[in-house]
Amino acid sequence: MSEEKAETSGKEKKVYNIQIDKTHYQVDNPQPTARELLTLAGKVPAEHFALYLKPQRGAPERIDLDVHVDLTKPGVERFVTLPLDQTEGLGADRREFDLPADDLEWLEEIGLRYELVREGPVLRVVIYAFPVPNGYNVDRVDVNVRIETGYPDSQIDMAYFHPALARVDGRAIGALCSDGFDGKTWQRWSRHRTPANPWRPGIDNLATHFGLVESWLTRELAKG
Repeated sequence: MSEEKAETSGKEKKVYNIQIDKTHYQVDNPQPTARELLTLAGKVPAEHFALYLKPQRGAPERIDLDVHVDLTKPGVERFVTLPLDQTEGLGADRREFDLPADDLEWLEEIGLRYELVREGPVLRVVIYAFPVPNGYNVDRVDVNVRIETGYPDSQIDMAYFHPALARVDGRAIGALCSDGFDGKTWQRWSRHRTPANPWRPGIDNLATHFGLVESWLTRELAKG
């Protein structure tokens, strides 16, 4: 944990440097609650947000609102927040499993509604109203990807769309099949990494996979 000492009325006082999302703060309380940290970051009311401790390795750990965080421990310095608000009458978005902090940050940055849905042993990230290039039957589509055991060391593969995508020129899209999930029939695009472009643990994540998804959509339209 990064510490500094400040002069206060002739006495030395420890200051703890922390980061919440992308903003840096200094606090003098060595054991603030998650509620206090959310309030410090302007995430109010705190009940509408979750706070996660972002370790140097592994998945983020959610901290209950009134649980104290020990800032004196090594490595306790980075946190990420997650809004839990209801979205336009759709009900509370589902957050049924955790993801690495980098993935959570990317999901927040893209500004689209998303859910983390567990159906039996299967975990999926669902992004709603994902933009697609001109040339398809819709300009936005819901898309999900499976999160396999061992992620982020194990790869994300393929993508699943609802409603089914079609080219407006009538040309068929290859390597498709149907997949049932969350009470809907999704269109699975069987697109895979190649030996020349393998999954890179520690580098690849949701953001890089969705970069591939966008390239699949673009390349499909370029086919004759």
